[in-house]
Amino acid sequence: MSFLFGKRKTPAELLRENKRMLDRSIREIERERQGLQAQEKKLITEIKKTAKEGQMGAVKVMAKDLIRTRHQITKFYQLKSQLQGVALRVQTLKSTQAMGDAMKGVTKAMAQMNRQLNLPGLQKIMQEFERQNERMEMVSEVMGDAIDDALEGDEEEEETEELVNQVLDEIGIDINQELVGAPSVAVAQPAAAGRVAQAESAGNADSGIDADLQARLDNLRRM
Repeated sequence: MSFLFGKRKTPAELLRENKRMLDRSIREIERERQGLQAQEKKLITEIKKTAKEGQMGAVKVMAKDLIRTRHQITKFYQLKSQLQGVALRVQTLKSTQAMGDAMKGVTKAMAQMNRQLNLPGLQKIMQEFERQNERMEMVSEVMGDAIDDALEGDEEEEETEELVNQVLDEIGIDINQELVGAPSVAVAQPAAAGRVAQAESAGNADSGIDADLQARLDNLRRM
């Protein structure tokens, strides 16, 4: 009837109030049990004293009282156990309700986030990201190939000179003597022809490399 005279209590408030009542009842039962245990010890002491005095009638009466006290202590133990079980159920129900409220809030937040998501726009962004990523990889590949091609000739020429110098160092004396006796004109003409052929092959290779780079750059511009 509380909702007729004031604000109606929520289920959480009712659970909290009932939990406090159960805890208070458990504490009261525990105090009663401790009092009965103290009374039990006192009765045992009096029974021993009365038995020494030879008052067997009084001993029997106090013995019955002791038995009732022990039975009552056992009942208090049982009642306390039952109340603790009920309190545990209430606490479980309270935790379940809290979990339900939390899930409700999470579900509401997820629904709001899903409504705010623009799936077509997200797909467009991912497509644009993929396209730009491919373009970046292609640019990196072209730049790497260009640098490798530019450095490859110098490295080969240096390695060639080192190898020739090494061979000349090993057999330099004999080859110098042979070069001294060789005709200068006959040697000069093949050498010049070799340099011309080498220049033509280098020019053709450079034109092939330039054409390949130009094709890749054209592909990048079309992206």
